[in-house]
Amino acid sequence: MHAHRPLVGVPVWVLATLAVSLALQIGWKAGQRPDPPAASDLPAAPREKVLRLAALGEPETAARLGMLYLQSFDFHAGNRIAYRELDYGRLIEWLDALLALDPRSQYPLFSAARIYAEVPDEARQRRMLEFIHRQFLADPETRWPWMAHAALVAKHRLNDLPLARRYAQAVERMTRSASIPLWARQMEIFILEDMNELEAAKIMLGGLLASGKIEDPAERKFLEQRLLQMQEAAGNRHTAPNAASDKK
Repeated sequence: MHAHRPLVGVPVWVLATLAVSLALQIGWKAGQRPDPPAASDLPAAPREKVLRLAALGEPETAARLGMLYLQSFDFHAGNRIAYRELDYGRLIEWLDALLALDPRSQYPLFSAARIYAEVPDEARQRRMLEFIHRQFLADPETRWPWMAHAALVAKHRLNDLPLARRYAQAVERMTRSASIPLWARQMEIFILEDMNELEAAKIMLGGLLASGKIEDPAERKFLEQRLLQMQEAAGNRHTAPNAASDKK
């Protein structure tokens, strides 16, 4: 048998050194954080049936947890660049699957419109906008805000007015609920104005004013003023070539 030296016989400075070393090791381990998952590591989305089995009768909760899992692959440490590195094909598959799991959830479409569609990468932006458009068609009455936002992204970020008009037109034509604000229905008119399609814009705005749908006097006055401005702009555009020919 080996003789063990009693603890009281160990010099104080040795015990102090061991205690400090142990404290430093614990502090170093506690301060370490696991590396965030790489954006390219996003796996293929599971099938809807698999997700429903895993949900154990709680599809809404499972869909929320799925979105949290999905977003763990980006926005780590405040790094928005990671969004550009995501595989958008797989990302859209995940968003599709989570919406199928909980069709009433707005979280996947909110993330699609306000996060994934605003990355500084045109190809990815367009793919995400088309995903929003496809999902909007499945439920226009509740998903119109994301379609309206997609129109704004197409107009202001992509500078693609025809695409913006297509999305704005979808909101105007596919929704029927009286709760949808008029500004959402009026977007196509002002996009047409931006496209210099003044005659079409005038016809649409005139029809809207004549429909009796605008009950707010202030809003009606504003739109009447815009219609007058469009008429004046259209008149100036028609008279400009004649004025130039007269000078010749």
